[in-house]
Amino acid sequence: MLYQLGWTTLPGLRGLSCSDFRATPTDAPDNERGVTIEFAGDADREDCLKQFEEYFGPRRFTNAADAFDSVKAYVLEYAAKR
Repeated sequence: MLYQLGWTTLPGLRGLSCSDFRATPTDAPDNERGVTIEFAGDADREDCLKQFEEYFGPRRFTNAADAFDSVKAYVLEYAAKR
């Protein structure tokens, strides 16, 4: 099933952080405001979201565009390797 991936970008003392990753089923992908990824099932989706949280939890970004581009590149690379 195809999902639209979203997340929250919040300011912090050391820069912007990305967290609260979520996946919403979609029939109309919007790669301008998020990332589209396919998951095999609920367990696969939850495992991936947890992995994204763990990877991006300690990372900090200087601006929102950098954060968005980094998450998008990581997710697309992750999807391509599957």
